[in-house]
Amino acid sequence: MTKRYDAIVVGLGGMGSAALYHLAKRGLHALGIEQFEIPHQLGSSHGLTRIIRLAYYEDLSYVPLLRRSYELWAALEREFGEPLFYQTGSIDMGSEDSEVFSGSLRSCLENNFAHEVLNSRQLRARFPAYQMPAETMAVFQPQGGLLLPERCISAHTQLARHHGAEIHTGERVLGWEILPDESVRLRSDRGEYRAEKLVICGGAWASKLAPPLAGKAVPERQALIWLAPKRPAWFRLDRFPVWNAQVEEGRYYGLPEYNPGGETPGMKLGRYHHLEENCDPDTLGRAPNTEDEALLRSFAERYFPDGTGDTLDMAICMFTNTPDEHFVLDTLPGAPQVSVAAGFSGHGFKMASVVGEIMADLAQRGETRHDIALHRLSRLGQSA
Repeated sequence: MTKRYDAIVVGLGGMGSAALYHLAKRGLHALGIEQFEIPHQLGSSHGLTRIIRLAYYEDLSYVPLLRRSYELWAALEREFGEPLFYQTGSIDMGSEDSEVFSGSLRSCLENNFAHEVLNSRQLRARFPAYQMPAETMAVFQPQGGLLLPERCISAHTQLARHHGAEIHTGERVLGWEILPDESVRLRSDRGEYRAEKLVICGGAWASKLAPPLAGKAVPERQALIWLAPKRPAWFRLDRFPVWNAQVEEGRYYGLPEYNPGGETPGMKLGRYHHLEENCDPDTLGRAPNTEDEALLRSFAERYFPDGTGDTLDMAICMFTNTPDEHFVLDTLPGAPQVSVAAGFSGHGFKMASVVGEIMADLAQRGETRHDIALHRLSRLGQSA
């Protein structure tokens, strides 16, 4: 007999684990299916630390989602009994007319966020690891910080199970269909399941699981590096805010050293859209190469020379990009039983907690109190 659920969540990375948690906590009979382990190193939600920032230059409509995400991360910490967020402050910097600086400043002003505007000299005096060009302007927002993505995923999945969810790992979804009674039948490499609602949080695999996302949620290879600081005291959590920089080489981001449990130490950084290489997540080469290292080290040597000791580690992950770099949070056309969270374009993990709440809303009621007008699939047009 095919087992039946109120909801099935496919993909238990950052977004899917949060969706499963919220569904289970609301009392729904929910199943979560993950093709790998939980957590794992093969998608987009690994790498020990992730930036969370309140001053958001990408679009001001993200700010209410960010406010709620902060509340939900704090609630998850309390329920899980373990720190998941560390407040370091955040720096958004570039030339005065750059999107990163001007957009972050506008976000702070329009939302009345505490902030300071620093020129490059003031920035270096306050945080000596930063050695930016003279024309650089920076917004410091004290509520920024970092999340621990693997622990966040573990917290969501462990608590989802505590609230009654069933979780399957090492199981690959092969397809799904809408049945005459409007339920969803899902096929995996282990069997079949039925559910009233299906929630697809497939990350880089989203378009393979939801064909309407073809060409609209495109995986891209991304590289990360951890470098040994030459002056370790300058790169601690209390002296090195998380940062975004828009410079002539492109847009980069970075985080302080974090290794309380003996994990990979060092300053962490990456370049948005790295080498602009679209990829297939099933065939992606996961070994960093010398070109990856050279690009990231050359940036660090110019702007953070005191953080550029030996390369301690590198990792490959994936962005999943939409054409406008905004998320997709919606039900599928012609299939209101099926909702998707996709296309987080390198800036989504910080909002995984609220995305989980939104996906639970869509599965349970078909709507959400959160403003997701920016994230409707229809904005991207019809599939070719």
